[in-house]
Amino acid sequence: MDRQTETRISHWADEAKAGRLDRREFMALASIFGITSAAASGMLGLAVPTVAAAEEPKHGGVLRVGQQVLDINDPRTYDWPQKANVARQFCEPLVRWEPDGSFSPSLLEAWEVSSDAKTYTLKVRRNAVWSNGEPFTADDVVFNIRRMADSTAEGNSMAARLAALRAEGEDQAAEGAVEKLDDYTVRLNLFTPDISLIPSFGDYPALCVHPSFTGQLQDAPIGTGGFELVSFEVGGKAVLKRREDGKWWGGEVYLDGIEFLDLGNNDATFAASFDAGDIDMNDETSSNSEELFNAMGLERAAALTATTAVARMNVNAPPFTNQQLRNAVQLAVDNALCVELAISGLGSEADNHHVAPVHPEYAEVPRPATDPAKAKALLEASGESGEIELISTDEGELKDFADSVAAQLRDAGFDVARKTLPGATFWNDWTKYPFSTTSWGGRPLGVQVYALAYKSGEAWNESGHSNPEFDAKLTQALGIFDPEKRRPLMAELEKMLQDSGVIVQAYWRDLAMHHTARVRGYKRHPLREMHLERVWLDG
Repeated sequence: MDRQTETRISHWADEAKAGRLDRREFMALASIFGITSAAASGMLGLAVPTVAAAEEPKHGGVLRVGQQVLDINDPRTYDWPQKANVARQFCEPLVRWEPDGSFSPSLLEAWEVSSDAKTYTLKVRRNAVWSNGEPFTADDVVFNIRRMADSTAEGNSMAARLAALRAEGEDQAAEGAVEKLDDYTVRLNLFTPDISLIPSFGDYPALCVHPSFTGQLQDAPIGTGGFELVSFEVGGKAVLKRREDGKWWGGEVYLDGIEFLDLGNNDATFAASFDAGDIDMNDETSSNSEELFNAMGLERAAALTATTAVARMNVNAPPFTNQQLRNAVQLAVDNALCVELAISGLGSEADNHHVAPVHPEYAEVPRPATDPAKAKALLEASGESGEIELISTDEGELKDFADSVAAQLRDAGFDVARKTLPGATFWNDWTKYPFSTTSWGGRPLGVQVYALAYKSGEAWNESGHSNPEFDAKLTQALGIFDPEKRRPLMAELEKMLQDSGVIVQAYWRDLAMHHTARVRGYKRHPLREMHLERVWLDG
């Protein structure tokens, strides 16, 4: 680590001790530079975290998880955490995003970041072994990073995260951008600074596959993790067992196996399955079902999160090509009312710019006050008829959110048709609808959200938002480590997105799930990720 970086981290530690920087944010920022949690705690003058010696973990048993079983063909194209929750048990990322917001080594042992955020030195884990017996080496890291950076692969959202490895106008990582120094060291040479690279390697589509990978992970499930895939059926069941060769780098897992059972999206089905003893935990509890699950005596786990939903308008589909109409939609919707109607008040109000108070660079940019009369006048000024269709899934939060938005739009003079689709049908084309409600998991940094969802031409840019000035400012923000220095630029970006009118982003919500008392060692993750190597069953 160079002197400038040491000085920067020391300054952040001083800011955290003085209360000017949240301690959780400091831990996350320090870990991006490869500082361990223990070292970061020491810099704050805190005791090194220790594991409470309350119970001795027990070996054995099969954990049964109620969760959708979706196609796990190619990790870099994953658009739902449920896909990665199955694959992650046998395929691993380079870096893990921990529930406390920090980043810890996984298939990397350590990393170093230059003070200008343009050079990353990755130290590859020396004791990781593929399930076919081959060692995991720098060649595997180079192979995976290059395939993640390939923007020609349809649906590859990792390409947006690794754009700094590509020369302008190119679709592959440049020659020399991903450099093998020796069998266990890789250097990344970026074209532009990018502070989000380590967090991106911890995102759920960043699971590493074997070099023999041909595009269908379930057909050849070679991995480095603590479990092995036994069987897999989309919409049915995924079965995993403890790795037989005992060569997982983290040691032997506690569970004999894991079963993911697809129970659909109806919480009544989950409640019946809990009651019958068919499942031990679910993936997520909708806000409207929290009271039911709590009353059943199940244990609730929740995470501090930037999870949200958006009612987004595609700027390439009439009448949403008209910015005045889009702004009229925003003015018509009371976000506070959406909090009550869509998520039963279990969340906080948002301001239509998709950066959360938990993001370290968050800037407070209030939205214009809700005003149905002004919305109606703006709609009339737009020259549009106000006839629009709002599409959503046919149950759950996204339906309730869409219903609340539609009702308020009608009050402001819009002629709104509602269309609902089964979840499987809806999510097949989620980026293509003119006007729909979609859910978004949180990310550690606000700039990550913008690079994924609002940068021109990216795979997850469902609104079609395209603004060269926004893209340029985002590139600039991605090169600024200090969140205080990044915040003024973030305020500009938030205001630009807010003014564009592409989203009604009404709330931030709690991310909760439930499990039985026999499940031990589980920690709720801010992006629904399931890390089950240290989970065990009591009885």
